[in-house]
Amino acid sequence: MGGGPKARAVRHAGRAGIEVSTGAEQDTGTKRQEAGGGSVAFVAVGSNLGDSSKIVIDVFRRLAELSQSPLLKSSLWQTAPVDCPPNSPPFVNAVAGLVTRAGETPDSLLAKLQALEKEFGRQPKKVLNEPRSLDLDLIAFGTEVRAMPQLTLPHPRAHQRRFVLQPLSEIAPDLVLPGQSKTVAELLSKVPEDICMRRLVERP
Repeated sequence: MGGGPKARAVRHAGRAGIEVSTGAEQDTGTKRQEAGGGSVAFVAVGSNLGDSSKIVIDVFRRLAELSQSPLLKSSLWQTAPVDCPPNSPPFVNAVAGLVTRAGETPDSLLAKLQALEKEFGRQPKKVLNEPRSLDLDLIAFGTEVRAMPQLTLPHPRAHQRRFVLQPLSEIAPDLVLPGQSKTVAELLSKVPEDICMRRLVERP
């Protein structure tokens, strides 16, 4: 793989840099931190309307502005639409990993992601899961666990979706999502194959 920086053996998405807590460190209640003490967040990026590959790459640049460390970027993958209206075009999917800046919260990051969606032409939905120019899902924010109407963390279906797990496994294969016992790589090995899924662009 060429391109962006590669993840360390990330297990639990705690605070600070991409080198975050191992399971043993969490058991003792300690966490490795960098100056600034941001949380490691993972964002799923998808598009199936317009020039989707260009949109995803442009969004990577914007997400990098939100990170205090170099953005982790997966390859771009073409995937079949899931739970979408008939004849929906295929998606371009990717995942980014960032270290949030001081003071960032799940809610403030979500607001920034929603503003980015609008900036890239996302319109209020008229039909469930209709084609959209940009779809940003906050997959995980540190070790945060919550179930609120506006935001559930970690994303409630991320551990079941190949179009999330495949790109996520490129940048954080050893990540254990909060509430899960298996790593991303292990979860990926259990989900059904998508014969339509193919890599479009290696990690930009």
